[in-house]
Amino acid sequence: MAWTAPSATRAPQPTYQQLLEWGPVLPSGTDGVVVVARREVDEVLRHPEVYSSALTVGDLSADRPLIPLQVDPPDQKKYRKLLDPLFAPHQVKRLEPSITALAHELIDGFAHHDEVDLVSQFSLPFPSQVFLTMLGLPLDDLETLLELKEGIIRPHVVVGKPLRHPEVTAHQEQTARRIYAYFEAHIDDRGAERRDDVLSHLLDAEVDADRLSHEDVLDVCFLLLIAGLDTVAASLECFFVHLAEHPERRRRIVDDPSTIPSVVEELLRWETPVMLVPRVATRDAVLGGCPIAPGTAVLALLGAANLDGDVAASPGVCFDRDVNRHLAFGGGIHRCLGSHLARVELRIALEVWHERIPEYSLARDADLTFSFGVRAAESVRLVLGSATSAGRGEG
Repeated sequence: MAWTAPSATRAPQPTYQQLLEWGPVLPSGTDGVVVVARREVDEVLRHPEVYSSALTVGDLSADRPLIPLQVDPPDQKKYRKLLDPLFAPHQVKRLEPSITALAHELIDGFAHHDEVDLVSQFSLPFPSQVFLTMLGLPLDDLETLLELKEGIIRPHVVVGKPLRHPEVTAHQEQTARRIYAYFEAHIDDRGAERRDDVLSHLLDAEVDADRLSHEDVLDVCFLLLIAGLDTVAASLECFFVHLAEHPERRRRIVDDPSTIPSVVEELLRWETPVMLVPRVATRDAVLGGCPIAPGTAVLALLGAANLDGDVAASPGVCFDRDVNRHLAFGGGIHRCLGSHLARVELRIALEVWHERIPEYSLARDADLTFSFGVRAAESVRLVLGSATSAGRGEG
């Protein structure tokens, strides 16, 4: 379908709007459907007994479910009860000074340059170093972890062959084994000596006298690697491309930084960096008038649901939106575990960047390529300073 094309990952909103006109639930392949309307996407997200996450296990070649994402209730609730306190707002707030200092430190490295690659010099290292620090992992391991992340999420890009090609599958499976081995070593290290970090807390956390098993901790770390090194970076890439292409919106942030929290929410809604979430039907159901059989692959297209005019009075970009109940972090019981941290990282990144570098634009020969699924860019070349390229206008 058109929504998987490179043009759609680069600027998916017109494709989303077309899909919404076609209907709330659309066929995809021989055994799946794509859910695009907000009402139906909400139904998928809020009924795990019908639309299971657990049945998506194996998509990333992991040996076991990624905790808590690929676990259904009742076990899912136990895991969230253990994990949610580690990423609660009061815990995240303690990190704000160090996150702010990191943003300044990274920008110090290129603020005097004429041009910067946002991806390699800011959007990837910024959330990645926050992730490493929180888990208590060596900063020197960043390149290794980024390599593992790409090998598990985008093995087809790394190998240069289509998805499901035997070489791609083999590379992803090998990468999964490397991820387990990496965290095994650090878990063993914390077994000998606890530290003040998330990895140590995972080993000691209890709910109703239950602790995470060794394999549970491994499976949580596997998921945190993917989430901590990919989604916030992708969000920053989507945000900065949007603001570079709409200088009037960028100037509004510069003139009034107090608007940044609402800007973050609106860009999350409009750009929706995580395009979709997968589920599998467990029983016969009817969704948006479409019969769903057991075993049907159900893709909830979050980006389309966020533009659904039936529930959004003005689905276009509006930085003054009073209420913004977007689904960029998903919904229901599997709503993003790290959403509080992501919001803080995104807000601080926009605040510090626009304080330090109020003027920037896309390089005229920039070749913007975004991946499918999580809309991460390979490179975003920005010209720093007052030299500007033409914006794309409204959108």
